[in-house]
Amino acid sequence: MKRVKKNEHLLTSNTVLVNDKKNNSETVNNLIYQKPNGKLLGIPLRVHIYNLARPNIDSILNAKYRNPEDPKEGLKNFLSIKQYEALIRSKKNFNSWLKKTGEAPAVYKENRAERTALELKKYYFSKGWFNVKTSFETEKDSNQRAKVTYKVETGDPYFLDSIHTIIKTPIVDSLYQSKLKKGSLIAKGQQYDEDNYTAERDRITTELRNSGLYHFGQDYITFDLDTINTNKKVKTDLLIAQRAIRTEDSVAHVPFKIYKIKDVNIYTDYKNAYQDSTITDSVQYKNFNLYSYEKLKYRPKAITDAVFINKDQVFRDIDRTRTYRYLSELQAFRYPRITYIENESDTTLTANVYLVPRKKFELTTSFEVSQSNIQTVGFAFSSGLLIRNIFRGAETLEISALGAIGSSKNASDSKDQFFDINELGGNLRLNIPRFFLPFKTEKIIPKYMSPSTRISLNATSQRNIGLDKQTFTGTLNYNWNPTTKVTNNLDLFNVQFVKNLNTANYFGVYTNSFESLNDIAISIGAIEDGEILKDPESEGGSFSPADEFINDVVSGNTSLTPSDEDYITVNNIKQRKDRLTEDNLIFSSSFNFVKNRRENIFDNDFSIVRLRLELAGNLLSNLSKVFDLNKNADDKYEVFGVPFSQYVKAEIDYVKHWDLGRKNEFAIRTYFGIAIPYGNSNSIPFAKSFFAGGPNDIRAWTAYNLGPGSSLSTNEFNEANMKITLSAEQRFNLLGRFNGAFFVDAGNIWNVFDNVEDERATFNGFDSLKDIAVGSGFGIRYDFSFFVLRGDIGFKTYDPSRPLGNRWFKDYNFSNAVYNIGVNYPF
Repeated sequence: MKRVKKNEHLLTSNTVLVNDKKNNSETVNNLIYQKPNGKLLGIPLRVHIYNLARPNIDSILNAKYRNPEDPKEGLKNFLSIKQYEALIRSKKNFNSWLKKTGEAPAVYKENRAERTALELKKYYFSKGWFNVKTSFETEKDSNQRAKVTYKVETGDPYFLDSIHTIIKTPIVDSLYQSKLKKGSLIAKGQQYDEDNYTAERDRITTELRNSGLYHFGQDYITFDLDTINTNKKVKTDLLIAQRAIRTEDSVAHVPFKIYKIKDVNIYTDYKNAYQDSTITDSVQYKNFNLYSYEKLKYRPKAITDAVFINKDQVFRDIDRTRTYRYLSELQAFRYPRITYIENESDTTLTANVYLVPRKKFELTTSFEVSQSNIQTVGFAFSSGLLIRNIFRGAETLEISALGAIGSSKNASDSKDQFFDINELGGNLRLNIPRFFLPFKTEKIIPKYMSPSTRISLNATSQRNIGLDKQTFTGTLNYNWNPTTKVTNNLDLFNVQFVKNLNTANYFGVYTNSFESLNDIAISIGAIEDGEILKDPESEGGSFSPADEFINDVVSGNTSLTPSDEDYITVNNIKQRKDRLTEDNLIFSSSFNFVKNRRENIFDNDFSIVRLRLELAGNLLSNLSKVFDLNKNADDKYEVFGVPFSQYVKAEIDYVKHWDLGRKNEFAIRTYFGIAIPYGNSNSIPFAKSFFAGGPNDIRAWTAYNLGPGSSLSTNEFNEANMKITLSAEQRFNLLGRFNGAFFVDAGNIWNVFDNVEDERATFNGFDSLKDIAVGSGFGIRYDFSFFVLRGDIGFKTYDPSRPLGNRWFKDYNFSNAVYNIGVNYPF
């Protein structure tokens, strides 16, 4: 109440009663012009911040710092004049920040209540309650608080009755009766809704402008409504006027005409400086005229494929829109401009397309500093060269290189150099703005779907990162958009070869497995207490004793038997080591389908569906059988000495958001993924498996730290070939750009249909759903407009690694919580 004057009242609540029933809908709430101050946990925090600001800051600062009677000689002697004035400005700016961040007290204004009552009346009138009455009552108390109650009496609604058309132009009437009438958005029996009339006007305008009516616009469509003596029925006359041609002193009304495209002229290198220049190169290709002020640098087909405006076809507004979009997607031009010149003598149009080419070459660089659990500090530098129109078909070639160095956790040892980690990589990517195929596909996938092809080659080499690996990848990818909301993506070929160079260092990377082996070896007397399964005599310390111990256990040369728990643990470590150290050759094809119903970045009520299917190894398996290739000792076919992977992988991802109003939003995500090995494989490659945990997954567990199943795994990287995730999040505004969220995540990973035999890690039907982990927590996010910085705290609510009956809320505290930092929202 600090800034509320004695004759004012603080607005504390608004209530809207519609036919004596309370209405809290977002639509109605948005009609209220004056609302109470927002609260956080019942406290009007922003009002308190606002009240910290001084309303007369200028006079206060002048009296304190610019007062001749108190010149502040000591402070002026310490600071320069410039610094002294800067100090005064900083105090003023801080005061302004308090006002901007805070919120002024919501002082009740009667004129705003009157305006709200009027807006409520307009809204219900627009929905068919023509006899609606609105009023408001204000309750003021002795504590200078005010409550407002708005009352709406709607009366009976009006419904549509007869709908007649009065169309002055015969050709327009013919188009309406034959094409447009069936899809009308207004129909007899509907309750009157002004939005339906607006949508119908938009629909008719769009259809007619896509049917050759170049001069047609929304203003030519009007609706005459009659409700007099109709018993609450609405009789509608749809009027479409003739074209109005205005001159200086008169207006002529003439019938609309259908316009056709007479010529399509494309200026491939237009610049303002060329307006008075002469065309030096031109070519005619498939009814398109291409002009250039310099030598033509593009193959004609590459340009004309992006232009949907065709000679001798009727004018269609959608052709211009698609041309704009396709030309922009080429990334070869900037500021495309399309104009039409009317030829009144024969009702035709000349279309002129002006293209401004981008620079042919573009250089990009980036520099990163990073830290992780592998390296103390790392530096990465990448550079890329972008070449546009490399083959004169608007193709784009990207060449990039990556170099990185880092200091590992062991670099402090005197034997190691400080920067003992390095990574080198290179990438080639060719983008083609059409399908690169030996046959035509336009009848199946027309060009308005923006078909494109991407061919990429990638190679990287790592040293002292994990097992040291070399990776080679090649991809042939096709992309197209059947609608504005649907994206299809086909990886026809995706070849990935991974070669591990330092498999002897497996236990140096997966230290938890090594420690488990040491504990088992000590417990059965294979080594003395205090010793480890490592050869101290070899350079760097060889882990060969650990491998020998594993072989002794599985060969029956120790006291352990297959039924012993320690034997099972050692065997699991061996299977995992064999899988993670083997080289991988993956030859796959995949299809991705995405349907995104989000209209724009401000739309908070939408859904997204993602489907993915991947098949690997089938082609190589069939070729191996055709050529009768020999199998290795493990009964697997090999290519270049490496067993290729064979599996099928499917993923389903569904996201739904609800806009609850007042900057409140509820979001859910459901995910299911499974990868089944068969044929030449009995497990899934590590790079294609699933993991759980992390800032975008089950946030109460760190990445790779959850599962599989109910197993209490000590592996550094837990992964499996089946995954279920369910998440829900309530998002709300806290203060200015600060937003908050409460969330619940559930899910886990399991092994299924592979070579893992641990029952705790495998999915055995619906009974295994009891091992779904549950995490809950809260988060704070700061919105930078172009991205969101997110901090989430996750608590283990239901931990499947614990015994049954002892899983709920056992580590539900801040000391065992997981603190996540992320960029943008998790889903």
